[in-house]
Amino acid sequence: MTHFWLLALHYRTLSLIVLGLVLAGLTLLTSSRAAHDLRVAQVLLRWFLLCAVGVGFLVLGAQHLLPGAAPDPARFQLGLAALGMAAVGVAAAWGDLGARLAALIGPSVWIVGALLGQAAAPSALFGPADLLLPLVGFALLAWQFRAQRHRSVFARSRL
Repeated sequence: MTHFWLLALHYRTLSLIVLGLVLAGLTLLTSSRAAHDLRVAQVLLRWFLLCAVGVGFLVLGAQHLLPGAAPDPARFQLGLAALGMAAVGVAAAWGDLGARLAALIGPSVWIVGALLGQAAAPSALFGPADLLLPLVGFALLAWQFRAQRHRSVFARSRL
């Protein structure tokens, strides 16, 4: 059992994506509302943003800001920036399409930049598995955009 938790912590982004999708599935199963394409896409993206971006960057910020972390000004700045990304992820979970796009762009640029920077100076901030966050996030956002575009004006007013 300890090995499972170590793997879950090691692959934090993957674990949080799976957790978000499982929670979205439970939300859809227990809801009394109709499960049309737009509703499914919105719920999946909401829980994805809440877990993968909100909780994921909250944990990353805590790793840099907790008292056990080295008192390096760069680590402090990274910790505060990660907390900012977490706040945007949580706020965008209940936001519109534009807020959700903004909540995906920041962490995506951060992760890609960190991975490109690791080519010059290896660090353990992000790994190649963390590329799942932008890939899954933008796929869910495109699904919501397509589903929202195909709904009629009358149907959109009743959501």
